[in-house]
Amino acid sequence: MSPNTYPKPSVTGTGARVVLLHGFAQNRNCWGPMLEELSAAHECWRFDAPGHGSAEHFAALTCTQAGSELITSSGVAAYLGYSMGGRMLLAAAVDHPESVRALVLLSATAGIPDHSERADRRAQDERRALRITEIGVESFVEEWLAMPMFRSLPAWAGFREQRLGNTALGLAASLRNAGTGSMEPLWNRLGELTMPVLCVAGGSDTAYVERAHEMGEGIGSNCTVRIIEGVGHAPHLEAPEATSLVVRRFLAQNALD
Repeated sequence: MSPNTYPKPSVTGTGARVVLLHGFAQNRNCWGPMLEELSAAHECWRFDAPGHGSAEHFAALTCTQAGSELITSSGVAAYLGYSMGGRMLLAAAVDHPESVRALVLLSATAGIPDHSERADRRAQDERRALRITEIGVESFVEEWLAMPMFRSLPAWAGFREQRLGNTALGLAASLRNAGTGSMEPLWNRLGELTMPVLCVAGGSDTAYVERAHEMGEGIGSNCTVRIIEGVGHAPHLEAPEATSLVVRRFLAQNALD
C-alpha cells in the first residue's frame, strides 16, 4: 500500500452505503451492537481515524484534511461520526456537500468559537498529548475511561483491547492536529448544510445536549435533534438499541434504508 493511500475500511452488510468514523482513542472496531443493527440494511464502511489503528501515519491531518480524505476514499454516501469522528465528518460535509447524502453526528460539536477558550483547550490537548507519551497507551486508556463522561459505559463498551492497538505517538499527534482546540470552528458554516442531518446526544451529557441543540438551530429545518435519556457521552454504546432505532428511522425517512 502506498504511504499516500488512506487505509481501506472494514465493510459489513449490504444496501445503501453508510460511512462510520469513531471517536478519539478508539478504532474502527469500537461500534458495538449498533453495527449489527445498521448492517442489516446498509453497507457499513468503518474507517480508522487519522492517528488511530491502521491510519497511524496519517496523524498529521487536521479535521478538515481528514474529512477530505474520507470523502475521497468513500464517495457519495451517508456519513456517521461519533465525537471526534463527528467533527471530522462535519468538516467533510461543509466542504464536500455533494458527496454527503445524509449526516449523523453522535455527541459532536462544531468547535469552540471563542478564541481564548479555544487556546485553553489547545493547551489542554497538548498536556494530554504529553501525558500519553509519558505513561503509554494502556495507562492512558484507563485514565481516559475514568473520566466522568465515560463512567456510565458498561465494561464491554470500553473496548480496552481494541484501544491498545493504537500508539502513543499516533494518539498524541491526533490530539495536536485534530483536537477540539486545533479545530477551525464551523458554527458560521452550519447554514450551508442542505442534506438531512441528525444530531444525537446522551441526556446525561449536558454539555453535548446543548451543543446538539445549538447545531440544530444553526443548520435549520433539515436538522433533527434527538436526545437519548439516561446515558452519557457514548449513547450508541450505553443504549445501543435506542440509539440504533433513532438512526435507522432517520436513514429510512431519508430514503437510505
